[in-house]
Order: sequence, then C-alpha cells, then structure tokens
Amino acid sequence: MVVPVATWEKIYRAQKSFAFVLVLYLLPLLVLSAAGESYGMIHWGKYRGEIQRLRTFSPAEAAIFEMAQFVLSLLVVFFGAIIVRSLGATFHGRHTYTQTFTVVAYGLGPVFMFRLLNAFSYIPAWAPWLLGTFFAWRVLYSGIPKVMLPDPPHAIGLYLMSNLILTFMTGLLALLAYGYLQGVFPKLEKLISGAAAGLRS
Repeated sequence: MVVPVATWEKIYRAQKSFAFVLVLYLLPLLVLSAAGESYGMIHWGKYRGEIQRLRTFSPAEAAIFEMAQFVLSLLVVFFGAIIVRSLGATFHGRHTYTQTFTVVAYGLGPVFMFRLLNAFSYIPAWAPWLLGTFFAWRVLYSGIPKVMLPDPPHAIGLYLMSNLILTFMTGLLALLAYGYLQGVFPKLEKLISGAAAGLRS
C-alpha cells in the first residue's frame, strides 16, 4: 500500500468478500514471504550467537518452520479480527467480521511483506517486524476509519487499541521466530530437526 488513503478508498468501494480477501490477498502474501524467507534460510543461512556462526537450514527444516509460521500468522489475523470487532463494539460500533478481517489482513500486510528481509543472513527477525509494524500503524490509521466507520469521537481510541493488540500479537510471533532462528529454543530446534529428519527418511 504505497498510498494508504487511496488504496483504502478502493477497498471500501469494492466491498470484497471474506473469501476474496483471504484467497486472493492474504494467502498469496503469506506464501510469498514464506518462499523468500525459506530460500534465504536454505541458501544463505542465519548468523546466530555471540560468535555469529552461520547456520544453514535443510529444505525440510525451512519448510516446517515456514508452515508453522504460516499457520500462526493466519491465526493472528483470524483472532485479531475477532478482537478488533469486539473493540469496535465497546466503542459503540456495529461491524461485520468481514469488515474487521479486511482491516486486519490489509493492515498487517506490511508486517508479512517485510518478512522477505529475513532471507538475508545478517538481518535479525525482529528488524523486519519493526519496519512492518511502523508501516502497519500508518496503513491502519487510514483503514480503520474508512472501512469500520467508527463515530469520529471514538475513532482514535479504536485505532490505538487495535494497533496495540495487533502489535502485541505479531510481536510474540516475531519473538518466537527470532528465538528459533537464533537457537534460543534448543528443544524446539531439536523437535523441528527430528521432524525434518523423519520427512527425509
């Protein structure tokens, strides 16, 4: 979304269905970011630890990691939309799930898109998340009032609360991914390596 206001205007006028947003926007975006990130994990690896040793991942390990992140990202969007809808109700708004799902899916687009930077060895997983979150806040600033149409006195409160919750949810996911890539979770790494070995055998 290079021009958020103009883009949200088109989204609002189009009134796309839940299935359209999911199948033709969100899923391709997640697949694209997963493909780029896994390519980097396999071919360039990740520097980890205080000594900054390069660790490359097998295709099976990368696939399992990306599938898990894919599913968790979908859950963040699905449950994030439920929470944003509930928040809208506290601010005296009546919103459909499709409206809030559209807002959350498009609003978190930058977070998912910037994951492509994780393909590069030296970039830690938290850096793309930070960049994506910055742009997500900018995108949602236009999206929440345009699509959810809250009363003007309640718009800023809904915007702030929605962003804080979505930032927290995506932050937890980014922290988990960062920990795995940096070797902070040896048990999780061992579990994924074991599952990857099972796939190869």
